[in-house]
Amino acid sequence: METIIENIQKINLRDNGKFPNNFLPALLYKGVLYIPSLFPARNVKNLFESNKWSNAWDSGIFTYYHYHSTTHEVLGVYRGETTLLLGGDNGVRVKIEQGDVLVIPAGVAHKNLGEVHDVGCIGAYPNGMDYDMNYGKTGERPRTDRKIREVPLPEADPVYGKGHGLCQVWDDSHWHIL
Repeated sequence: METIIENIQKINLRDNGKFPNNFLPALLYKGVLYIPSLFPARNVKNLFESNKWSNAWDSGIFTYYHYHSTTHEVLGVYRGETTLLLGGDNGVRVKIEQGDVLVIPAGVAHKNLGEVHDVGCIGAYPNGMDYDMNYGKTGERPRTDRKIREVPLPEADPVYGKGHGLCQVWDDSHWHIL
């Protein structure tokens, strides 16, 4: 179990005034996906669904800041590579490539610094939660802040399942809730 946690990169992002971000770290899993030559997107989607992450989409990643206040999100890259900026203009640059998984907590702003379709990825949400779209515009907060605080921790890690991965990492972070 410890090996799984040690292979997950934790990316801490705090409220920057414009974007709420989250006390839970974003999580980057490098090279964890098996990408078959036939139906790679379906393989990633099936893995996520087997771990109760659904309501999936198959596309690239937007080139403008956005965040979700009603759910956490997972991105599984089955093709290409790009760099994302997490947290806002002074946030953290994260390179993602084929085989990587990125878990983005509710409230964490993210945007693609490359082109939308530099990557093909499956996005999904714990227990098929519906997602909303927020852009850091005036008037979104404090409504989105309240919604983010209500988002539950996922029951299972999108890659490793119940009791592993993010379940361990985020459980250790859970004491930060005010």
